Amino acid sequence: MDLPENESGGSQPPTAKQTHFLRDVIFHGKLPLLKSVAPEENTQCQQGLYFQDGKRRVDYILTYHIKKTSSSRRHTSRLRDNAFTRTLRRGREPPPPAPKDDAEVGSPHHSMDHHDDDKCLRREEFESNLMEMGLELERDEETKTPGVGFVKIHAPWSILCREAEFMKLKMPTKKVYEVKHSSGVMEKINAFISKLTDPLHPNLEENRTHKVKHLSYPFSREKQHLFDLSDKDSFFDSKTRSSLVFEVLKRTKCTKAKFSMGITSLLGSGVYLAAYPLHDGDVDGENAEPNDRKLLYEEWASYSVFYKYQPIGLIRKYFGEKIGLYFAWLGVYTQMLIPASLVGVIVFLYGCVTVDDDIPSMEICDQRKNITMCPLCDRVCSYWNLSTACGTARASHLFDNPATVFFSIFMSLWAAFFMEHWKRRQMRLNYEWDLTGFEDEEDHPRAEYEFRVMQKSLKKDHKSQKPEKEKLTCRDRFPAYMTNLIMMLLMIGVTFAIVFGVILYRISTKAALAMSSNPMTRSNVRLTVKTTAAIINLVVILILDEVYGAVARWLTVLEVPKTDKSFEERLIFKTFILKFVNAFTPIIYIAFFRGRLGGRPGSYLYVFESYRMEECAHGGCLMELCIQLSITMLGKQLIQNNLFEIGVPKLKKLIRYIKSKRGSFQEEEYEKKLQRYETDHFLEPFVGLTPEYMEMIIQFGFVTLFVASFPLAPLFALLNNIIEIRLDAKKFVAELRRPDAARGKDIGIWYNILRGVAKVAVIVNAFVISFTSDFIPRLVYQYMYSPDGSMHGFVNHTLSYFNVSHFQNGTAPLEPFHLGFHVDICRYKDYREPPWSPTPYEISKEFWAVLAARLAFVIVFQNVVMLMSDVVDWIIPDIPKDISLQIHKEKILMMDLFMKEEQGKTRLEDNCKETSTLTRSRSMSHTACKNY
Repeated sequence: MDLPENESGGSQPPTAKQTHFLRDVIFHGKLPLLKSVAPEENTQCQQGLYFQDGKRRVDYILTYHIKKTSSSRRHTSRLRDNAFTRTLRRGREPPPPAPKDDAEVGSPHHSMDHHDDDKCLRREEFESNLMEMGLELERDEETKTPGVGFVKIHAPWSILCREAEFMKLKMPTKKVYEVKHSSGVMEKINAFISKLTDPLHPNLEENRTHKVKHLSYPFSREKQHLFDLSDKDSFFDSKTRSSLVFEVLKRTKCTKAKFSMGITSLLGSGVYLAAYPLHDGDVDGENAEPNDRKLLYEEWASYSVFYKYQPIGLIRKYFGEKIGLYFAWLGVYTQMLIPASLVGVIVFLYGCVTVDDDIPSMEICDQRKNITMCPLCDRVCSYWNLSTACGTARASHLFDNPATVFFSIFMSLWAAFFMEHWKRRQMRLNYEWDLTGFEDEEDHPRAEYEFRVMQKSLKKDHKSQKPEKEKLTCRDRFPAYMTNLIMMLLMIGVTFAIVFGVILYRISTKAALAMSSNPMTRSNVRLTVKTTAAIINLVVILILDEVYGAVARWLTVLEVPKTDKSFEERLIFKTFILKFVNAFTPIIYIAFFRGRLGGRPGSYLYVFESYRMEECAHGGCLMELCIQLSITMLGKQLIQNNLFEIGVPKLKKLIRYIKSKRGSFQEEEYEKKLQRYETDHFLEPFVGLTPEYMEMIIQFGFVTLFVASFPLAPLFALLNNIIEIRLDAKKFVAELRRPDAARGKDIGIWYNILRGVAKVAVIVNAFVISFTSDFIPRLVYQYMYSPDGSMHGFVNHTLSYFNVSHFQNGTAPLEPFHLGFHVDICRYKDYREPPWSPTPYEISKEFWAVLAARLAFVIVFQNVVMLMSDVVDWIIPDIPKDISLQIHKEKILMMDLFMKEEQGKTRLEDNCKETSTLTRSRSMSHTACKNY
């Protein structure tokens, strides 16, 4: 229903009929039904990217639940915007009661309960308030998606300008300046490197080196002349338009209820089902038009371009700064893994090459030594020859050799270089993305917080003479804090209990396999137990990861944080603690506790008075640590990070699609092409970057914390990340709804977590080298006890003697003649006095010498490496020199621009004054002549 216009182009005064109609539109949601535009008339409209007029772009979508009517025709309702509706919004009065006849005509065909009716009223008020804010709305309820209605939102140019000014959004001005790169030799080197790596760059225009850059300035409606507004439709891109609309949605309130409700509250209470911006178009298909999404799919989300750099600029343009920074960080991390992987492979190859020259493993493998070892378990296990541990000893040398010490130092410095390199890269992106000087603004309150505040206010006495603005205090949150503390301790206790259960599994399984009649089974007891226990640990870790993620979110919801930023930081902290403990507790046990709590023959430590604590193999626990670390790391990456990320979103999308077909639609409607907003409705909602960052932080822990025991960890992390980047890219482009573009100048709390993990890694690796490996005992023997300064005799030096007659009752082997001869003395790995000593089985002085050397190594290693890391941090500046110069140059150019503008205004005012004075003097002269 269009209002007639007068000859001058303005609207005529509204009639009473029009007034009643528009009040129904704004207050009662009785929107006029308009026929759809035929697909052949407007292809863009058919795709759902534009309003029915085919001119106004859809900037945002709100969806809500409706009850399907019997009509199969597709209608679209639209709110007209003209001078009269604007006048009516400014002078809005409470709606008069509708006549009985009108109510009967406007009533729906199906009865709605009170709850649905209340939601409808809130929607009507909220949408009316949105129109008062200047947004234009169009509703579509007759779609192919049953039970879902869509509200399309468009922001006119004036509203975009207003919101851009409110947000202090930096936009490129007409002023351009030359970007000076390195000069002299550095320029030639950079040009050579750029030419060499040109095939690795995506085929995008943005990757070309630009010699000029537009000067950016916060958008202002008063200074629109500074900006190039020749094409207003493309001045604000789709990402910026949707973010500006989202700001309006967050600021608009619904006040019909007893408390104010914003868009977050409306989403939380089910008034709206979802709110999301639209993707630019399709990514594949014959009719897919060129767009940024399609370009990202081809140049970023394809596995065929795995060797190329990421189009970070285009990612930021389409998804916003925060997502752009995540993928930029992931790219820098993956690049830095390349040198770490190369060095790790070299260290591993060094162990392979020198294994035949390793004297301790040669002594273990020498069957002529005929060293008889004490039983590994009570009764069912018998004596065994040390030479049977030859394979384990040789394999341990691959990871326990002098090169691993160098690699631990290298990885600690690598972590420092990585952090500094990222800070410099982040500053460069801040400059390129015009984020210099950007400060995070205060978030709007979350829906749950507003709801709790409302509940608290309702409990107050309504007769109170002094109404106060309510807020949640520590006293209100105290029960949630106590629940958090108890549940966190309980979850950590569950992790410890499961690790203890796996220990019992290893002990009991080892005893059971030792009783087997199969010689092959008995000879591979250790390998079988190690591998199966590691697989069990992996399965438990994968299950508990999902449980702990849900528990952490539930605990954070209980706290009712006020803002999204506070919610995210608390959620990250809890999730990191629980998942870190879950992933690394089994590894920490093997590295630092296993084999040190078992006691000695004749005086073992028992669990539940029947299970003897397990011991390390003669080659040390480092090999078992390596097995546990490799299985856990590879399993998490292959199963959790890749298979879950591929399968779960596709499964959820399939379930939603199957559910959507349960309505009573005609068969031919399935064949029609869905609108863009309907297609996006079936995509998985974006839940934030926390799972993505958490996955990489845990991997960073595997790469740095125990790298001394597994030098191949960086290589496996690199291979995983090459796949992970393209997997995440495909998920963001094709599997998820388009996220709300969020601005940010850094990666936030994740950087502090990375620094903390890097610092802890130095300490952990120092303890792994000194206490878990045999590096320190070998040095002590070589320089203090070896008669010729070599490693000959080291194995015999580390073995103590035990008289088999000193076994406790019921613990001696059932088959003492298993080796074919009677055994009087057996050996075990420890530094203790022999049975013929005046102090039999007491700790020997060699033990204290080795312990002192180990502690000294920890102190020296930790301080030296941390000092070197601090030196790296001090030497490398956080801001690249060229970026610092360009930022300074921008400030000067901006100052000159405003000075020239001010001078121009001053000249204009002077000219006006001179013209006015000259005109006045001429007028006076003319009057004087006339009088004469």
